Amino acid sequence: MARVRFASAVVILLFFGSLAYMAWANDEQYLPIALLLVCASIVPFFLRYESRSLQAREIVLVAVLSAIAAVGRVPFAALPSVQPTSFVIIVSALVFGSETGFMVGAVAALVSNMFLGQGPWTPWQMFSWGMIGWTAGMLYQRGWLKNRYMLIAFGFVWGILFGWIMNIWLLAGMGQDLTWASALAVYASSFYFDLAHALSNVFFLAVLGPGWIKILERYRLKYGLLDSQGWS
Repeated sequence: MARVRFASAVVILLFFGSLAYMAWANDEQYLPIALLLVCASIVPFFLRYESRSLQAREIVLVAVLSAIAAVGRVPFAALPSVQPTSFVIIVSALVFGSETGFMVGAVAALVSNMFLGQGPWTPWQMFSWGMIGWTAGMLYQRGWLKNRYMLIAFGFVWGILFGWIMNIWLLAGMGQDLTWASALAVYASSFYFDLAHALSNVFFLAVLGPGWIKILERYRLKYGLLDSQGWS
């Protein structure tokens, strides 16, 4: 699995490089970059299962999880930052592994913005939600998120971090006008939205988390889907 971890690291670095390019050079090419990043996020997923052929229903399962995560944003559009997308990404990663979680997060951001509006923020959302899935899968495999309260705390922290990462895109667009005062103003103005995201993660993980994890785990074991073989 060293190849999978190496590929995951390369994909994450590719995201960093793409975001840096958009922030400091030209963010008008956001859609081709977003499509490139989606394709890149698929590579570790397929490398993870290179020892056997993926079943069609396994690919369909990932597509369905991505669709649920994406469409879940739409009904909550009137409530800024309140959505179940992060929750779906987290539980997907817990049951099916970090590579699956990263891909579900990246695809969900791109697909949901087809309804809510594409823009230079799309690759940043893809990276942020992808990292939520990747870190959730990695930490769960190491036993850190098997405690319910640790999992809820993880959701809260990432609700805040998601907003902080998105703020970097906004700050980068300020160019020479960026100052410490303007940076503090941006982070202060986003606090409500970041807190709303964090608290919605807490709510969904606390109320729906155990049931969703049990259902997905039962489905995985029954049909032998996306068997991680102890790896992440």
